Amino acid sequence: MNGFKAVIKPTPALRGDIQALSSKNYTTRYLLIGALAEGTSTIHYPAHSEDSDAMRRCIRDLGATLTEDDTKLVIRGFGASPARVKELDVGNAGAVLRFLMSVAALCPDEVTFVNRYPESLGKRPHHDLIDSLRQMGVEVADRDGRLPITIRGGKPRGGRITVSGNVSSQFLSSLLFMTPLLEEDSEITVLHDLKSKVIVGQTLEVLEQAGIRVEAAENYMHFRVPGRQRYQAKDYIVQGDYPGSAAILAAAAVTSSDVTVRRLAEKSRQGERAVVDVLKAMGVPLTHTNDTVHVTGNGKLRGGEFDGDHFTDGVLAMVAASVFAEGTTRFYNVENLRYKECDRITDFVHELNKAGANVEERQSEIIVHGKPEGVKGGVEINAHYDHRVIMALSVVGLRSEQGLIINDAHHVAKSYPGFFRHMLDLGAQIELI
Repeated sequence: MNGFKAVIKPTPALRGDIQALSSKNYTTRYLLIGALAEGTSTIHYPAHSEDSDAMRRCIRDLGATLTEDDTKLVIRGFGASPARVKELDVGNAGAVLRFLMSVAALCPDEVTFVNRYPESLGKRPHHDLIDSLRQMGVEVADRDGRLPITIRGGKPRGGRITVSGNVSSQFLSSLLFMTPLLEEDSEITVLHDLKSKVIVGQTLEVLEQAGIRVEAAENYMHFRVPGRQRYQAKDYIVQGDYPGSAAILAAAAVTSSDVTVRRLAEKSRQGERAVVDVLKAMGVPLTHTNDTVHVTGNGKLRGGEFDGDHFTDGVLAMVAASVFAEGTTRFYNVENLRYKECDRITDFVHELNKAGANVEERQSEIIVHGKPEGVKGGVEINAHYDHRVIMALSVVGLRSEQGLIINDAHHVAKSYPGFFRHMLDLGAQIELI
């Protein structure tokens, strides 16, 4: 079913045991470092989503060879010499676009990233990375920092590079993937603030696994990257995904539940691991042992204050849970949510209030005045082409009096194609039409 609406009906209880989907963030990074290696790498349990499939498609176009079965993907990389390609289609995958903009600078000819989602990724700004690439002698043609973007490949130079971290950490990660392959050593200085530092930690973790040396300041604001390095071909195991599982855990928290989610590593470097601690702080009965989260929800939550920059891709699910909490819940330091597939503050708050919630926004905050009795619902909701909005609104629909209809719900496949199947397996009353 290519396009569908999701009718979320009131569901008092959830029961069941599921395996967390594989991490989208780690899969895209492992695919990239496999492509940048000169040899054969194997990725075990890779994620399948629109984002990770976009990375598969693009690295094939750039010269990587991929073979895949049910549990593993074998990739033969192109190293520092990607093939000639005129266009790359990243779909609606912002991270894939940003990572590959730097890789495209290594191509022998110009590469154009096309604009297939003008109302979503096409609106997102990429000035910060474009500025950094221009410092390296790369020619870039763009439309005020937005797609379509043409990178005129050649020989990017290392040296002293600055990059802004105000909008996204993905710009920094992009440079960290590319600069080890340059002839010169590089020094990267981050300007202003750096959003989602935990996700930079994931990038550094993956680089280290591939044998790449990067010297990082403790605060991640300065990096030294030796040039003339080579990615090693390795075996990688993809861990379970906390950002997607956040919505499942939130759904269990707001209902009467007995829900188990497996493959969620206790010592994971995914920032969204913090959603487990957020739910605990909100009084949700749960345990996290042996890489398994077990929620025995009673629908009772209490409000609190949380720094959302630590778990960016889990914030919307936690906001959805807090809609039903006693008191007021405040998520602060979340301005970077405005620069995602949609404005995840203004757009999301508007849809929540339409459903009957009581939520306010500030420039970098979401403030939820809880309604433990539930919300009315009975309306159609605009998904804004955003997978995280779809999952979070599904949680709200479970505790609504009249249910919710989520339009364009098929966009959940961007990160979690099996989301509605997992929800149905747990007993959620959902109809896809």
